[in-house]
Amino acid sequence: MSDITTSSINRDDIQAVKDYLLELQDHICCTLEAFEPEIRFQEDAWERENGGGGRTRVIAGGNVFEKGGVNFSHVMGDTLPPSATADRPELAGGRFEAMGVSLVIHPNNPYVPTSHANVRLFIVHKKGMEPVWWFGGGFDLTPYYGFEEDCIQWHQTAFDACQPFGEEYYDKFKAWCDEYFFLKHRGEPRGIGGLFFDDFDAMGFEDSFALMKSIGSAYIEAYKPIVAKRKDIPFTERERDFQLHRRGRYVEFNLVFDRGTHFGLQSGAGRTESILMSLPPEVKWGYGYQAPANSEEAKLTDYYLTNRNWLNRAL
Repeated sequence: MSDITTSSINRDDIQAVKDYLLELQDHICCTLEAFEPEIRFQEDAWERENGGGGRTRVIAGGNVFEKGGVNFSHVMGDTLPPSATADRPELAGGRFEAMGVSLVIHPNNPYVPTSHANVRLFIVHKKGMEPVWWFGGGFDLTPYYGFEEDCIQWHQTAFDACQPFGEEYYDKFKAWCDEYFFLKHRGEPRGIGGLFFDDFDAMGFEDSFALMKSIGSAYIEAYKPIVAKRKDIPFTERERDFQLHRRGRYVEFNLVFDRGTHFGLQSGAGRTESILMSLPPEVKWGYGYQAPANSEEAKLTDYYLTNRNWLNRAL
């Protein structure tokens, strides 16, 4: 990844990304709504005085989805926050423009994993410099009760999304995802991973945008069949209790480590309700809670959350 992009960007480029992101939000919402014939995403359109804004869409109280949000935002600000300049100090003091689709889905059934996806474009305007841009995003899966075939299919879809752009990108983005979605204070991954990339401009604007689109569009293709297979599995209060305790790990990551959450809250350009939409509606923190040894619950951390090579490829 270069420190400063060498490929120019114009308003037509930016509009093309915005058009894609709005279409992506529509497509994902329609696909998820097909599982919930009686409820729909509720849309909350919002604007900022500086011209930024977004569309927050939330679904709640469904038979399949306890809570989910699929958000589009396009925000601007006069000063980059510390979370955006920590790795790129040369951009400090620049104005920024950021747009993206970000989503988190929390199903009712503990046998259906929580899923997360995000794709975004970031642009910095600083006096004396050409506009600096980069893409980022990815998708990851957080199961409570694992199924090998689901993990393999999830990662195969991720591999297929990256493959047209170079053999190395799946390996690189998978490793980045495993490293990023890791709870350092717990010493464990958040889930089984997927893809994560940031500060990406390596192929010039057109091809970098194409890679971002491929990854963004692959998310729902990876998640839809898992939901369809697992949503009707019977479960008891034991599985539900385990799900609520594991959701606590999700909350810890989003509030302590997630760059997007930190950027949105620090920049003042985002919208707090939309930023914190990713948090589940119900969660537990039991002091000293541990799954019983050799149980199906313990298998999650003992087997599935171990940075596995699900495609049995040389990484």
